[in-house]
Amino acid sequence: MSQNPAPADVLVVESLVRRFGELTAVDGVSFRIAPGETYGLLGPNGAGKTTTISMVAGLIAADSGTVTVAGRQMTPRAIEPKKHLGLVPQDLAIYPELSARENLLLFGRLQGLGGARLTSRVAEVLELIGLTDRAKDLSKEYSGGMKRRLNIGIGLLHQPTLLILDEPTVGVDPQSRNAILESVEALAVEGMAVLYTTHYMEEAERLCDRIGIIDSGVLQAEGTRDELIRLTGGVDTIRIGGSGDVGAAAEKLRAIPGVERVDADRHSATLAVRDAAALVADVVSTAADLGVKLSDVEVSRPDLESVFLHLTGKALRD
Repeated sequence: MSQNPAPADVLVVESLVRRFGELTAVDGVSFRIAPGETYGLLGPNGAGKTTTISMVAGLIAADSGTVTVAGRQMTPRAIEPKKHLGLVPQDLAIYPELSARENLLLFGRLQGLGGARLTSRVAEVLELIGLTDRAKDLSKEYSGGMKRRLNIGIGLLHQPTLLILDEPTVGVDPQSRNAILESVEALAVEGMAVLYTTHYMEEAERLCDRIGIIDSGVLQAEGTRDELIRLTGGVDTIRIGGSGDVGAAAEKLRAIPGVERVDADRHSATLAVRDAAALVADVVSTAADLGVKLSDVEVSRPDLESVFLHLTGKALRD
């Protein structure tokens, strides 16, 4: 009995290059996004994220490389692939003198929707972005976070196959930021492919099925969160501090099975371990048995910030 073939990738990016004079802003970037997948481009400001999505959306031409959306090649002149695309730019693209409902109705008509279908879709989007109660208010009266949410609603109104979100939470309050993230999480459940750019590690970890780490225009690595973290060796850290000679206890701490390295001075020690949760009790009891009175115990696991530092030699927000 034959199996149904896997759905084709919604987006295929191959070896994209874009130069601005002497600056190579994007240098050989390649990645793919499947239906229902949220793919994050994670990197600091100036890493090449916005230039990459500008080429993906057909806003600017690549110097070399290709972009295929829903099986059709994307270029600035291409019409067909853009029908499958929803773009939410960093800069707000709304009419401040119109209400949320009026903005959505206007952009819906521009996207080819009409009649009962448009009315129904506007109501669905208002609910998704949490603006139903403020639908009749002029958008110029909205908070920054509400304007961002309306911006997202416009991008997904026509139910695109691929939704591109470029730093959608920049400059918004925590409540609106959480509402935006919840909206994005709901889109993947509906089967929409999402390309999400951010320099916030916690957003990438929360939202993205796979993550591409980009810096200086180069895709340094990509994979699931766990796959990327394995690039660092997957080592956890236990830090202890207190009174007594912590440094003198270093040799005993190194002898604990699972401890790979100990860096210690007189009053503190940092242990690199394979499984911090399993070892922290042994570390604490060993230190106590050696006369150390602990005042501080900190356990940390590698995260995407660790991966970025490992790959680039600098912090994500540098």
